[in-house]
Amino acid sequence: MKKILCCIMLLCICGLLCSCTACRKEQTSTKKLRNLEYTVLGSEEVPEELLKIIDERKEKEFKLTYSDGEFLYIVVGYGEQATGGYSIRVNEAYLTSNALYADTSLIGPEKGAEVQKAVSYPFIVIKTEYIDMRVVFD
Repeated sequence: MKKILCCIMLLCICGLLCSCTACRKEQTSTKKLRNLEYTVLGSEEVPEELLKIIDERKEKEFKLTYSDGEFLYIVVGYGEQATGGYSIRVNEAYLTSNALYADTSLIGPEKGAEVQKAVSYPFIVIKTEYIDMRVVFD
């Protein structure tokens, strides 16, 4: 009986210690405050330094953010695809109290559509106002 009581007391003490701020994970709010105003950029509009980073990572899927101090660039790459004909849709881009959320989808070529028979590396660059917050990719 004493062992059981000791175990219960130990569990309670551990629970109290881990409820301190340092032990808790950061809570991420998903409640939308507002939609982000953004522009989808063509390759010719992307800052040169960012294009170099994209080129280095393009063969595999990637997600990254880049800032030039004035704007925030949210980038999603879908890696190597066997053909051309792909597009990318922004499903949502919004602000919460502690993060920016970005959700995109890769859309493949339609069945029967003529596509370029060469490898492609589809990616999207979303340009928005600079906000110093974490970006969550959905």
